[in-house]
Amino acid sequence: MFDVIVAGGGPTGLMLASELRLHGVHVLVLEKDAEPTRVVRALGLHVRSIEVMDQRGLLERFLPHGQQFTVGGFFAGIGKSWPDRLDTAHSYVLGIPQTITDRLLAERATELGAEIRRGCELVGLSQDEHGVTAELADGTQLRSRYLVGSDGGRSRVRKLLGVGFPGEPARVETLLGEMEVAVPPETLAEVVAEVRKTQVRFGAVPLGDGVYRVVVPAERVAEDRTVPPTLEEVKQQLRVFAGTDFGVHSPRWLSRFGDATRLAERYRTGRVLLAGDAAHIHPPTGGQGLNLGIQDAFNLGWKLAAEVNGWAPAGLLDSYHTERRPVAADVLDNTRAQMELMSLEPGARAVRRLLAELVEFDEVNRYLIEKITAIGVRYDFGDGHDLLGRRMRDVELKRGRLYARMHGGRGLLLDQTGRLSVAGWADRIDHVVDVSEELDVPAVLLRPDGHVAWVGDDQQDLLGQLPRWFGAAVS
Repeated sequence: MFDVIVAGGGPTGLMLASELRLHGVHVLVLEKDAEPTRVVRALGLHVRSIEVMDQRGLLERFLPHGQQFTVGGFFAGIGKSWPDRLDTAHSYVLGIPQTITDRLLAERATELGAEIRRGCELVGLSQDEHGVTAELADGTQLRSRYLVGSDGGRSRVRKLLGVGFPGEPARVETLLGEMEVAVPPETLAEVVAEVRKTQVRFGAVPLGDGVYRVVVPAERVAEDRTVPPTLEEVKQQLRVFAGTDFGVHSPRWLSRFGDATRLAERYRTGRVLLAGDAAHIHPPTGGQGLNLGIQDAFNLGWKLAAEVNGWAPAGLLDSYHTERRPVAADVLDNTRAQMELMSLEPGARAVRRLLAELVEFDEVNRYLIEKITAIGVRYDFGDGHDLLGRRMRDVELKRGRLYARMHGGRGLLLDQTGRLSVAGWADRIDHVVDVSEELDVPAVLLRPDGHVAWVGDDQQDLLGQLPRWFGAAVS
């Protein structure tokens, strides 16, 4: 019997598997595809996801495979320079293909002892008070204490649970693929720049060796979006918008995506939970999808591990739903807004021009970037210090960096007073007595996901908060 079965071996499922293994949880990842996909759905990690990788000691694996960007235009393609003074030690976006992200996360999960089985499709499940039974397409039945569906927007797990997925169907569709072109790079760049003055959902990004990532609006929404477009369909739409198909040929892969926007009614049903696209889908504007899923896993992993290991306080696992669903709802709203701003309708163009003026104000620009990159997220932990509920940025300590102390996935008390104690919780919390010129509070208690659970210098006040997040003390 497994502790946790994760259905879906994309970035969300693989990140979750690694987080669970940090706490000794016996985890199995089931992925229906026999081989890793060649389709590059996402192209980068946003600031919060970069911080997540740094908190777990993974960032150095990613940096050599990516390119750091500090460019504007992340909100609806409205051009404005990258803002100054972002509250992070990683003020950039890391351009990296999802195929590489998937590979690096799979390597990490395997190193930590997670089992990944490819070519295994979940087709049925049932649960009782003791666990979950998962049925595979070949008739095999597997048993686990919990199961997490991270199996994408068409999630079989969500459908088997009967969880509602309300929202709006796709109204427009976009074609996407990697292919070679037969025109000089400067000619292609000139035409793309001209078309993008009015059509933001159009582009051709060089990938090297004469290959480009081509994006172009589709003629209509396909009846079955699981069927990829043909090269001729891509050519036809290029001619519609650019007056030429650039001689595109030799596609590596072709795909399509729509602007459907949906949010699961609940993230937990008994012993089964949803994460990533299984819980929420939205247009890819702003590049938030992959990042949202990774951050779901980062929030859920330590909580589910605490439940499995028997020390979770009442309500901790349910806080995954209450914290992460509002974050997804906000992403759905901002992607809806961005899609409206990309419309060619006169009213939408007028609003876009107005917002372009507002973005020239630094505070507006920074606010939108913090929203897109998720460093503006604040969970509702009740009244208190402004840091409460926010993730703590990496800060330099007298003896190293804060994030370097968080690789093990445990809670952390950063104590600048040297007078506090977490005796009774030492098996779950690291007590770091150190000082930072960047931190103007006496002490902070961080959850394993880096969010601030307490601020202060009073031992009795601290003792009142520790059980809320870390369960009962061990004598």
